[in-house]
Amino acid sequence: MKIAYLINQYPAISHTFVRREIQALEQLGVDVVRFSVRRHPAGLKDPEDQKELEKTHVLLEHGARGLAEALARWSLTRPVQLAKAAKRATELGLNSDRGVLYHGAYLAEACVLVEQLEKHGVEHVHAHFGTNSATVAMLARELGGPPFSFTVHGPEEFDKPETIKLGEKIRASRFVAAISSFGRSQLWRRVPSTEWSKVHVVRCGLDASFLAKEPAPVPDVPRVVCVGRLHEQKGQALLVEAVARVAKSGTPIELVLVGGGELEEEIKAAVARHGIEKNVRFTGWASGDVVRREVEGGRAMVLPSFAEGLPVVIMEALALGRPVISTYVAGIPELVAPGDCGWLCAAGSVEQLETALRECLATPIPRLNEMAVEGRRRVSAMHDIRVSAQRLKTLFEGGELEDDGVAREEGSGERVVPPHVAG
Repeated sequence: MKIAYLINQYPAISHTFVRREIQALEQLGVDVVRFSVRRHPAGLKDPEDQKELEKTHVLLEHGARGLAEALARWSLTRPVQLAKAAKRATELGLNSDRGVLYHGAYLAEACVLVEQLEKHGVEHVHAHFGTNSATVAMLARELGGPPFSFTVHGPEEFDKPETIKLGEKIRASRFVAAISSFGRSQLWRRVPSTEWSKVHVVRCGLDASFLAKEPAPVPDVPRVVCVGRLHEQKGQALLVEAVARVAKSGTPIELVLVGGGELEEEIKAAVARHGIEKNVRFTGWASGDVVRREVEGGRAMVLPSFAEGLPVVIMEALALGRPVISTYVAGIPELVAPGDCGWLCAAGSVEQLETALRECLATPIPRLNEMAVEGRRRVSAMHDIRVSAQRLKTLFEGGELEDDGVAREEGSGERVVPPHVAG
């Protein structure tokens, strides 16, 4: 079976999970053709991303001229299909977050996509994210292209479900994948219960580079590491305040902020305002290898998010044997068990975040290593990319999923560690 993957921007630094998913499907014998709406504006440093770029077809490769030429071809050769899809695009554009003009561009992108799908003999399109890539996939279907499905991550889709016409996309799709049970519940809210059966939990996964390697022991250092874009939804500004409270009480603490973003200057100003420059280190954007080294260099990974789907970096930290401090947001509590493999706080509570940091710093290293073992067990049972890829393959082939994809001991509700990480 030949599948097309459609992403707004691929490959990208933040889309490693998509790459893992595609590669795992290919290992199962699925032929995957990669499509990106636009090319990544910055240079890609990861060798794996560079390889993916060579395999990826870009819909906007020829810019506005290419889109105009595609519309002209369709108006001459397939005017009825184009008129039908144009009506649909207009309906989607009304009262949307982007408007009718943008949806006209999405229609042109869909024209380019369908031509490419026909050229490559693609039988099904799968989009990642329920925003504009899913819109293009839906319009491609209106033009006579193959059936489509899409994966919803959140939080963007949950912030504006009406304006991105999320319910309409679900109804038009063959199936929808949610990355957590929480995500599935939010999708269920957008359609009648008669449509619920097409929404499935397919989690983002990790490969053997994380799951098959024995983690390094937790180091006896007062360091916590936060990995993520410096953005309002990630809560780093609140984290700086919590770290300042701990530091000013005389408790040794070091925070490493890995990542860059639009709030970098604001967060650096907050660090200076609290007078904790010696306690906080900024790395800027970092490669995967650097992120791994930083996480392994701390006693815990902290991500006090205000809004999320389910951050892949939490999965990676647990797989690397580091407990996690995070929040009761979206799918995070499905993976992070408070007291067992980390700490969870109410989102926005600096008091609870401060308490979690203090408890982490005071926890003996042997106990942190025990928590690390449990964290690896949980992430291995829930986020093995081979399992997720097999679930997607089943759905692509028209099969049904009978469970939530979590490995369990036979006859019990306990999760188990897959064979490649056992022992």
